[in-house]
Amino acid sequence: MYKKYFFILFLCFINNAYSQNNTVIFPASFQGIWKGKLQWMIPGKATQEFDMQLHILPTDTLGVYSWKIIYGDQQQDSRPYLLKAIDSSKGKWVIDENNGIVLSSNVMGNCLLGAFTVMGNTITDSYCLENNSIKVSFTSIRLGESSNTGLDTVESPAVINYRVGSYQTGILLKLPNSTQNKIYR
Repeated sequence: MYKKYFFILFLCFINNAYSQNNTVIFPASFQGIWKGKLQWMIPGKATQEFDMQLHILPTDTLGVYSWKIIYGDQQQDSRPYLLKAIDSSKGKWVIDENNGIVLSSNVMGNCLLGAFTVMGNTITDSYCLENNSIKVSFTSIRLGESSNTGLDTVESPAVINYRVGSYQTGILLKLPNSTQNKIYR
């Protein structure tokens, strides 16, 4: 008899834990003002650290959110972009830099992921909501610096290696009271 109750209690615990870990709703769970430190690593150089903020707030347009990135203080490097739904049911979003550049992003699990190429570098970016924080990472891949390996056969396919030029990572914490339903543009 106790085994039956223990088993039912165990199933309830597992179900509760599973549902708590999978309740990320994009972009609602990401809304707010986030702040933290970003580490920038380049091979052969000392790691640099600087402040980063990410503001994700609603606008007056359905499916459009402010997406402001601030490096350092606001006077140094403030980038006021827009996050726009393309097909939110399929996790398709874009970050519009408001200068003709529009970056595609996809929601996968608890992350917003993107990749783009600019000036000979492919950059992958990720914003993952974990434990009430956003883990941010950017990897820059130098396309012009590659090497070929493999024999171009079924057993040994051709492989192109690229040099990672830099890696940035950081943890952003939500500022208190930053999820109020204010409209930003």
